Amino acid sequence: MTQTTIGGTRKKVINALMMAGLIIVFIAYMFPFIMVIINSLKQKRDIIKSPFSWLFTIKGLSFDNFVKAFTQMDFLNAFKNSLIVTVSATVLVTLLAAMLAYYIVRHKNWISSVTFSLMVASMIIPFQAIMIPLVSIYGGTLNILNHRLTLIFMHTGFSMAMSVFMFHGFLNGNIPIALEEAAYIDGCTHSQTFFRIVFPLLKPIISTMVILNALAFWNDFLLPSLVLTDKKLLTLPLSTYSFYGTYSADYGTIMAGLLLCVIPILILYMVLQKQIINGVVAGAVK
Repeated sequence: MTQTTIGGTRKKVINALMMAGLIIVFIAYMFPFIMVIINSLKQKRDIIKSPFSWLFTIKGLSFDNFVKAFTQMDFLNAFKNSLIVTVSATVLVTLLAAMLAYYIVRHKNWISSVTFSLMVASMIIPFQAIMIPLVSIYGGTLNILNHRLTLIFMHTGFSMAMSVFMFHGFLNGNIPIALEEAAYIDGCTHSQTFFRIVFPLLKPIISTMVILNALAFWNDFLLPSLVLTDKKLLTLPLSTYSFYGTYSADYGTIMAGLLLCVIPILILYMVLQKQIINGVVAGAVK
């Protein structure tokens, strides 16, 4: 009885320590985001004087930063540009990656094997290693920079490897080939079988890849900064850079602008979070 009690007490202590550790990690992880929210409601002098102070310890709480950010960054135009690029690239990469992964899984030949191996190997190449040749070729040789279509094309290409890898894992373990054979017997063509039978069954992994790719496209700063220079084409992350001056920066407006950029994609994540978790687990484990 005593040993059972000691063992139960030890387990409770370990669980309490683990919970305390998780709480500490959560606070450390969320602290920067909380400070962005708090400082977005402060005036510039309060941010410089005491950036870590809480709202109830200062005076001058104001929403003027959001109004200024909305106007100065031309939010509606930048939002439209980000939306066009993100939606177009996400739809393209989702559709093309699903089709390619389906071909690789169902057609076991040397072409599919080599293609999949090369795509997986390309995932280890950092973008910074190819960005200078990329800009040189597309800008200097082809002269097709500063176009939304160019940015959409690049986003689609750079995201294909990871997307195909995830779809490949999901298709291997979750889509029985018997369903496709039944569809062929009923007279469906290959394209009809894919779009009417297979593609609807990919909903969990599609939701996962949509949010992962949309997050990457929406928040990306480096690639759009290399491709886009026209102010009318700037995306939201690029438009926030206008708040940085040569010798100073309006930190309150920057914080407000960052929140305006994050809110739309945060809403998308909250809507699809259940499907995201299910898709990641299914695609990785299977």
